[in-house]
Amino acid sequence: MKSYVFALLVGAALLLAMAACGRADRTASRQEPMEKHYSLTGEVISADAARHMLVVRHDPIPNLMPAMTMEFAVSAGDAALAKPGQRIRAELIPSDKSDWRLEKIWPDDRATAAAIAAQAKALRQDTIIRGKSAYREVGEQIPNFALFDQEGRMVASARFQGKQVMLNFIFSRCPVATMCPLSTAKMMATQKLARESGVKNLELVSITLDPTYDTPGVLKDYAAARGIDTSNFSFLTGPESAIKDLLAQFGVIAEFDGGILKHTLTTLLIDESGRIIHRADGSAWEPADFVEKMRR
Repeated sequence: MKSYVFALLVGAALLLAMAACGRADRTASRQEPMEKHYSLTGEVISADAARHMLVVRHDPIPNLMPAMTMEFAVSAGDAALAKPGQRIRAELIPSDKSDWRLEKIWPDDRATAAAIAAQAKALRQDTIIRGKSAYREVGEQIPNFALFDQEGRMVASARFQGKQVMLNFIFSRCPVATMCPLSTAKMMATQKLARESGVKNLELVSITLDPTYDTPGVLKDYAAARGIDTSNFSFLTGPESAIKDLLAQFGVIAEFDGGILKHTLTTLLIDESGRIIHRADGSAWEPADFVEKMRR
């Protein structure tokens, strides 16, 4: 209990001192009307990764159009992830000047969506039951969870059993060099050093703080832009409720103040049985310290 209270005090102090990360929401200028967004569901017919285009057979879109097959512009990450026959949900942004485009694309497989929703509900109940003891201290087991990775695949926490896991929280649009960008760079350095040191059973995991924006395609672009080796480095996103519960249980403070995301940094080392064995708050930790603990 003492360590829990101490963590809250440290977290509060960090929140007051930490840098604020801009969310950079798209807003309308006074001269141009705000873009209209429509919810779209449908099936991918084909994907052109080179042109960043998808052909989608979509369902009827209320107040816009009936069901039909159309080509849409998408991001590089979304184009790379799309597979013929895949069900998706997305936001459609019409345009009278260029290609209509899709943003915030998510896999819409019913079985996968149901499994992730069920795990999010169980995590919510666990957080409520734990109450003020939701925060998991060093020595405790991590909670069960299920999210999407940067390939659009469901990743359950059980997948990491038998592995050492280095876990942190970041978001793709964080502009402050000493916050998420530095944290990601240090995770990459740890990955390299661990491999050079003969650590073979390591998984690195970064969970987004901003699941509304950070879809699987956005996280795929994030990893690709930095040349990250994703063979054992996963970027996870999913239901906002699940992310909030994980933040509570891992003792991370994150809140939006208008368009600004204020958050603390936490990096955890989890052993093969799912037990938290080390925690570093802030960005002052060194990759060598984590690798030394991995080689214990």
